[in-house]
Amino acid sequence: MFSLKEIRELVDLVTDRGLGGLEIERSGFRLRIEGRRPAVVETHPVPAFAAPAGLPGHASPAPAAPIAAAEAASEDRNVHVITSPIVGTFYRSASPEADPFAEVGARVGKGKILCIIESMKLMNEIESDVEGEVVAVYPRNGQPVEYGEKLFAIRLAA
Repeated sequence: MFSLKEIRELVDLVTDRGLGGLEIERSGFRLRIEGRRPAVVETHPVPAFAAPAGLPGHASPAPAAPIAAAEAASEDRNVHVITSPIVGTFYRSASPEADPFAEVGARVGKGKILCIIESMKLMNEIESDVEGEVVAVYPRNGQPVEYGEKLFAIRLAA
């Protein structure tokens, strides 16, 4: 967790040095400060940890049922897991108004675009490398993803 004083010092650092942004992770929380515009401070709980209930600015943890179903799907031998090839921000569609590229239950073919990962202002289309049915989408739209992090689980076509 970050104190208000530490956050202010980091915002001042980004502003004074003209940095494009800064991201720090501590004790299960990720703090991201973006520069070149009025300072914006966002905190995101790290997916491996749930934010304590009742903290201001933090939503309640998501229900565990979809996560448990996704984890069960990834353990099935007939399910292929597609992971992130880069670090960036996960987007399910080309624009906020557009339909997602792939939904749970959708049939996808090899080469079908599943999502976009924005990295360093570049939009990288992530394609399916197998044919089958999408059984899980792991990250939320707009969520930062790491290299090797699970994106989709696809049940292989028979």
